[in-house]
Amino acid sequence: MSMFNKVVKEFQWGQHKVRLETGEMARQASGAVIVDVEDTVVLATVVGAKSAKPGQDFFPLTVDYIEKTYSAGKIPGGFFRREGRPSEHETLTSRLIDRPLRPLFPEGFYNEVQVVIHVLSVNPEIPADIPALIGASAALAVSGLPFNGPVGAARVAYIDNAYVLNPTRDQIKASSLDLVVAGTERAVLMVESEADQLSEDVMLGAVVFGHEQMQIAIDAIHDLVRDGGKPEWDWQPAPKNEALIARVTELAQNDLLAAYQLRDKQARSAKLKEVYAATSAKLEEDALAAGTVAADKATVGNVLFDIEAKIVRSQILNGEPRIDGRDTRTVRPIEIRTGVLPRTHGSALFTRGETQALVVATLGTKGDEQIIDALEGEYRERFMLHYNMPPFATGETGRVGSPKRREIGHGRLAKRALVKCLPSADEFGYSIRVVSEITESNGSSSMASVCGGCLALMDAGVPMKAHVAGIAMGLILEGNKFAVLTDILGDEDHLGDMDFKVAGTEQGVTALQMDIKIQGITKEIMQVALAQAKEGRMHILGKMTAAVSGANTQLSEFAPRMITIKINPEKIRDVIGKGGSVIRALTEETGTTIDISDDGVVTIASTNSEGMAEAKKRIENITAEIEVGQVYEGTVLKLLDFGAIVNLLPGKDGLLHISEIVNERVKDINDYLKEGQQVKVKVIQTDEKGRVRLSAKALLNEAAAASQTDTPPQQ
Repeated sequence: MSMFNKVVKEFQWGQHKVRLETGEMARQASGAVIVDVEDTVVLATVVGAKSAKPGQDFFPLTVDYIEKTYSAGKIPGGFFRREGRPSEHETLTSRLIDRPLRPLFPEGFYNEVQVVIHVLSVNPEIPADIPALIGASAALAVSGLPFNGPVGAARVAYIDNAYVLNPTRDQIKASSLDLVVAGTERAVLMVESEADQLSEDVMLGAVVFGHEQMQIAIDAIHDLVRDGGKPEWDWQPAPKNEALIARVTELAQNDLLAAYQLRDKQARSAKLKEVYAATSAKLEEDALAAGTVAADKATVGNVLFDIEAKIVRSQILNGEPRIDGRDTRTVRPIEIRTGVLPRTHGSALFTRGETQALVVATLGTKGDEQIIDALEGEYRERFMLHYNMPPFATGETGRVGSPKRREIGHGRLAKRALVKCLPSADEFGYSIRVVSEITESNGSSSMASVCGGCLALMDAGVPMKAHVAGIAMGLILEGNKFAVLTDILGDEDHLGDMDFKVAGTEQGVTALQMDIKIQGITKEIMQVALAQAKEGRMHILGKMTAAVSGANTQLSEFAPRMITIKINPEKIRDVIGKGGSVIRALTEETGTTIDISDDGVVTIASTNSEGMAEAKKRIENITAEIEVGQVYEGTVLKLLDFGAIVNLLPGKDGLLHISEIVNERVKDINDYLKEGQQVKVKVIQTDEKGRVRLSAKALLNEAAAASQTDTPPQQ
């Protein structure tokens, strides 16, 4: 009899067969599930603490997605030859998994929960993120933790006007859409997508299609729980302290109402801090007078937050003005300035209300492209976008250093929004880096990065296919009443139920990201949000087009210029030289950057046009073919008894035989030639071994014949 209580569930999911398994591996975890999709195998584990830490006032969920290089039959690079810090892809996938799981834990559940997913085997055609998300959901479901799942997920492509479920990598490359959707049986929780200017109807259809198709995975998880799940935890939320809630409401409600009448963020924040401090102080006085212990600040803070949420949400649902005085559809005032920084290749300052992004574009060569060593193989990225938000952007102090998960995620979203509107590498051969520095933040800084990024690229002279703008939408939902908010503030994001970001052009959507804080939303709400987002996007695009009608026709004087030439691929080794000696000398002596592709396309870049011309000339000389009949001004390298070795081009010499120097007999070659002398010669023969025979007298004879032809006949 086996020591394992192994439970397996299999199902056909689109074009792939999926296997879920629990009970054999990682049995000491609270829950563990292996997911196998056509040889892409992940192990998802969950461990939950049995009790919350004293004073814990938030839900400490961590999700770590870890790719093992052995899964692709590789040994890691680097000195230590082992996996190190998470890659950007691992960080983004961890966020992708976290986002739909987090809202399904019950309110008041503050026990620490850690979800860890290891990628154990990789089929290069099957991305591991969907199996990882399904595995994390299944592991939580079998663990018995309080979790209102399971969650399903699906990837949707759009090829030849048809949706494709869980496409292969080759299909994703051919698709005009790459969309990941996650949700429960009832509703959608999360969307992450990149599109090639698709309509709102196509995007909504993809979300609905993905939600329908994920139900088979949810059913399989239910079956796995039925046969292999652990007993449900006996957890109940702590009873609400109604007396405390009533007292805090009595003390703070009117002051909180007054705070939310202040339109300025800084003034409002200062007033809220005063209310929090005064309420805590008054409660401590009450406790001292009664001889009891006052509630801790975290508990009081949670009660105050709930009162704030009720105030803001009820005002919006009742049709009253929003926190900053706008209605639900108005975009904040926008200011645009380009060419902000004098020595950068392109720059823009995009300000929308109290959110501001200083965005800078830099042009580089092929050598500046980012090399990604992924499980499915190495590839290069010619477009990079990095997002930074220092603490001063929100008027706070804090840590400054390497980017956090949020910054990496926001940068990737902005990149998704812009990448489909960039010119191809053939149209614009530069590598491109965009950096968004958030200098002020009060909601939707990632969408400000999209707008500013597009403007900075145009300022740098990048011929964008169209202007791209982004907008963040919010949601307040109470029962059957809901309000969709255009261009949300930070507080509205914090106190609301949805963060719905849409970026695109006048023609269509290029990126869509949705996160829900409640247990899902309906198709109707998504429809309203998409329509309202389009209205807001068109308004912003109008402002951007008025400020910058198109890309600069001239590059910055500080940006590198490029020329390309085509050489015989067999000559690449001649240009590179032994150990890179030739190309190194070329770049150093001409002050250029030279990149050579495998098909023989040579790209020469420099801010100095003379250096580029010199490098081009020297490469053409190195790769030139010596042909019979060509005439060269050569240099005598060496004298021999029977002739001279003459250098014609770099690395290409020929023999000038003693009989081919002049028409008369030459007794001593030193009477006619010296080493270092310039001599004009004609190629008269080449052989299969590359040996070249030259003649100087052939040119003398041609000159003599020409002079006789030009001499008039004598009378």
